Amino acid sequence: MGVRESVQNFAINQALKYIEGNPEENIPKLMALVDKLMPEGWYAAQRGAVRNVIEEKNNWYQLILRLYELDPGVRKAFFQNFIFNASLKGSAIQDEAKKREGCNVPWAILLDPTSACNLHCTGCWAAEYGNRLNLSLETIDSIIRQGKELGVYMYIYTGGEPLVRKADLIRLCEMHPDCEFLSFTNGTLIDEDFCKEMLRVRNFVPAISLEGFEDANDSRRGQGIYKKVRHAMELLKAHGLPFGVSTCYTSRNYADITSEEFFDMMIDSGVLFAWFFHYMPVGNDAAVELLPTPEQREAVYERIRAFRSTKAIFTMDFQNDAQYVGGCIACGRNYLHITAMGDGDPCVFIHYSNCNIHDTSLLDALKSPIFMAYHDNQPFNDNMLRPCPMLENPERLRAMVKETGAVNTDYESIESVDHLCDKTTPYAEKWKPKADELWGACKGCSGCKNGAECR
Repeated sequence: MGVRESVQNFAINQALKYIEGNPEENIPKLMALVDKLMPEGWYAAQRGAVRNVIEEKNNWYQLILRLYELDPGVRKAFFQNFIFNASLKGSAIQDEAKKREGCNVPWAILLDPTSACNLHCTGCWAAEYGNRLNLSLETIDSIIRQGKELGVYMYIYTGGEPLVRKADLIRLCEMHPDCEFLSFTNGTLIDEDFCKEMLRVRNFVPAISLEGFEDANDSRRGQGIYKKVRHAMELLKAHGLPFGVSTCYTSRNYADITSEEFFDMMIDSGVLFAWFFHYMPVGNDAAVELLPTPEQREAVYERIRAFRSTKAIFTMDFQNDAQYVGGCIACGRNYLHITAMGDGDPCVFIHYSNCNIHDTSLLDALKSPIFMAYHDNQPFNDNMLRPCPMLENPERLRAMVKETGAVNTDYESIESVDHLCDKTTPYAEKWKPKADELWGACKGCSGCKNGAECR
């Protein structure tokens, strides 16, 4: 560790100690000190947003205070690993690497420790992989080590069900205490012993899949799963552990998961963040009828934004919030996906690849043909409500896959790019008029220009 980093770590530790005594009184004082000591213009927009939250004492301020209900050691690790390592120090290293290498360098790496899962949910693309594939502990460790050289300190597990490999995931937390690990999980394998392990390593955060209340959830995930998820939430909250919810909105559950009752239930249960994902019809047997209609997607768009200004929970709608990140974030622009077979996919939903991590370095994977095609074409649409090359611009994905010779990485049931895009083309055509209407009413407002919430 260099002198500069040691000084930065010391400053962070002192600041956290200062806040701990009386967060509500000391957070505003600390922000004033940061403004005084930081170089002019350094993260000015972000600091301004934080300052407004503190001064207004709004729902975002209440969310900050909710962090002080967490275990102190876990909270300290979160601030160090997520805010400083991943978001500040890491971003600077990533920017340097992007300029030096001429390719995308991600903020986060998503990877599948295993294709195995103890559930078989309706419409789940992961189930198509089968239960025989695994990334070894040594391979995951190598990915993380290579990632840190590029400034990546955020690692997200998908699957399959990652917690099938609890012991290895905890071991990786021990091996890389400077990283933050988040895992999408169905929540059914979270128990008392695992909560104690999370408390011990301090840098593991679950994002539990939840499709709504009991009827909506169990109709897709199986009878009794909702009660198991709620029990897992109770355990996590009782241990002062941070966790979130991941929910896929479909034509069947969109009203359930965007209701005020659902938001209040999440907050009361201890949920700090919620990721909302649009259903993607990936796989030969995908349930296309689960795709939301334009009116249903608009309802999700409006409701999540309304609650974002009133509820003490951080939300991200990954299909409708592209304006805040400049469009599609896949293929290393903000993240990439590595399958349990080792294939480097552009996206957790788009399974076409030219490279395998067992045969190439992480950096060379980022320079592979399909990754560079994304790099050269992002954003795929000036309308930020049509960001995806598969869902809203399928002609773009067709062209990139065919031009680069990328092959499908679902080895259980290979799906051609034409078969996939033929399913999304009707959706894209129906969504375009509504997307243009919404974007026309939104773009160019002061909120977008200043990085603030525009609704």
